[in-house]
Amino acid sequence: MSRADTIDQALQRFDSGELFAELARRVAYPTERHLQHGRPHLRAYLTDELTPALAELGCTTRVVENTVAAECPLLVATRHEADDRPTVLLYGHGDVVNGEAPRWRTGLDPWTLTAEGERWYGRGSADNKGQHTVNLFALREVLRARGQLGFNLAVLIETGEERGSPGLVEACAQLRDELRADVLIASDGPRVRADRPTLYLGSRGVTQFTLTVDVRPRDHHSGNWGGVLRNAATTLSAAITSLVDGQGRILVPGLRPPAIPDSVRAALKAVPVGGGADDPVVDEDWGEPGLTPAERLFGWNTVEVLAFLAGNPASPVNAIPGHAQATLQLRSVVGTDLAGLAAAVRNHLVEHGFDLIEVAVTESRPPTRTDPDHPWVRWAVESVGRTTGAAPVLLPNLGGTIPNDAFAEVLGVPTIWLPHSYPACAQHAPDEHVLAPLTREAVAIMTGLYWDLGEKS
Repeated sequence: MSRADTIDQALQRFDSGELFAELARRVAYPTERHLQHGRPHLRAYLTDELTPALAELGCTTRVVENTVAAECPLLVATRHEADDRPTVLLYGHGDVVNGEAPRWRTGLDPWTLTAEGERWYGRGSADNKGQHTVNLFALREVLRARGQLGFNLAVLIETGEERGSPGLVEACAQLRDELRADVLIASDGPRVRADRPTLYLGSRGVTQFTLTVDVRPRDHHSGNWGGVLRNAATTLSAAITSLVDGQGRILVPGLRPPAIPDSVRAALKAVPVGGGADDPVVDEDWGEPGLTPAERLFGWNTVEVLAFLAGNPASPVNAIPGHAQATLQLRSVVGTDLAGLAAAVRNHLVEHGFDLIEVAVTESRPPTRTDPDHPWVRWAVESVGRTTGAAPVLLPNLGGTIPNDAFAEVLGVPTIWLPHSYPACAQHAPDEHVLAPLTREAVAIMTGLYWDLGEKS
């Protein structure tokens, strides 16, 4: 069979309902991340659902215990065809956010895949069961057509991504030889728009930190003491505006990234931001001056104030707060000195007269990015364009954060992500869904990609 014949065959099987039935079976596993009753379903999803699917691909599979979070096991599978063939690493995650069944629209249930028009509703349909189901489906089509893949395959499925992937970095370090690959090709997150096939090559990092002001153990009446007692909330507000100004521009040199590389800037030239029916309107005057919206979102750092608490916002009283706390977040691109973040913020605050403020980093995940000029990237862009008839959107990295550091840094492989969802999919919300036309196109893209990968040897 030819490439075109194999894609046609995959689409016929899609149209027959084969992929819908597979995804319906997987959505039915209530693999909720935080709830105790979801834990046995996490393991069952790996052993009862994915192990047979991977065995059908000729893979040797095993469950790997998580050394950091025992309730979040991992599945590793391998298929070795020849030493002189490239090896691709496939990643996915079987856990989902809580189902929140009462909040779904009447007639929908998070654990029942339901088709309404072009939408398939179900928890995990977009994040991430639908996405790795597409990839396994496409792999099977290539194997059926060729009798072999034409490349070696390694698969890693985790069950803790919605909790921040505890143990994933440690597992990749432990399994470095077993997961050795030439490239990661995986799927998660959304396209930039439903009608724009997208590749991204990493993600911005995320570092969360708190600023705390304690000036006295209790609050005091503002009429009796206003004007002679320091207000913790006022102090903290001023401190925050010394870090990031009223237009969103970062004022701390240590929190700003290096200049945007030419290859990244070139890749972002044609990238749209927003414009979808459910998207918010982009604020053109917000963030770093002189950058396009795409450069601000994908090529630059941003400091966001996530929460601010002083006094009792629900029922304010006439009292001067003695305590105030804010949670801030730095989204960062490659080249940012995250190890020095706390010191950079603390030194900046002291220099600006805010020596009372305590700084504490609470969590951090580093940024990653494969160079847009990397040969594997050029190959993937050409393959997708060959299938769809147009060049895909190429993002150097997501604006959000995924556990890509486990692959890019620990395993040291170039990373290419092809998302099969779209921004308005209600990921993490009630009525999560995927679009059937987009999923169908994704089947064609991945079948063509895996076919082309078998011809690289």
